[in-house]
Amino acid sequence: MAIELRKSSTYDLTAFVREVVLPGSNGAEPVIDAERCYFRLEYRHSPIHRWGIFAAEAIPARRRVIEYTGQKISEKEVWRRRFREHIYIFWVNDKRAIDGALGGSGAEYINHSCEPNLISRVAGSRIFLTSIRKITAGEELTYDYNLDDEERPIACTCGAASCKGVITHGDL
Repeated sequence: MAIELRKSSTYDLTAFVREVVLPGSNGAEPVIDAERCYFRLEYRHSPIHRWGIFAAEAIPARRRVIEYTGQKISEKEVWRRRFREHIYIFWVNDKRAIDGALGGSGAEYINHSCEPNLISRVAGSRIFLTSIRKITAGEELTYDYNLDDEERPIACTCGAASCKGVITHGDL
């Protein structure tokens, strides 16, 4: 069966590639949605990886810092998008996830660390990153990604004294 692409379909396909396949590509700069932040945050280049999100003011312990937002997608759609160079997918539960590359709050640019200063909390279908301890102004925000892909371990570059060398789920 041949698929005919009309002019509008070509545009739709191009938009799909640009918006779904390639978001967060090397040329993209982070955008922080101030409405999803509970404190002033800023982005800049990170010593951990590419971009990072930094506290622009002191943040007390045990406070919501930012909501992780994006397009809500199914498990099937997660597997369709997993080939991207930069993946900003956060699982809400076993069946649903949020793709921060589309409509993200800026939280998708928070890097992993083996000694994080944030922890993720799922409340219904929403995800909040909450401070574990006091965070000083200028400090990079980090959380433990808790990845469990043993087939494709990802090297950790957090630089923490207790760095495990790979980003894993707990002590796997």
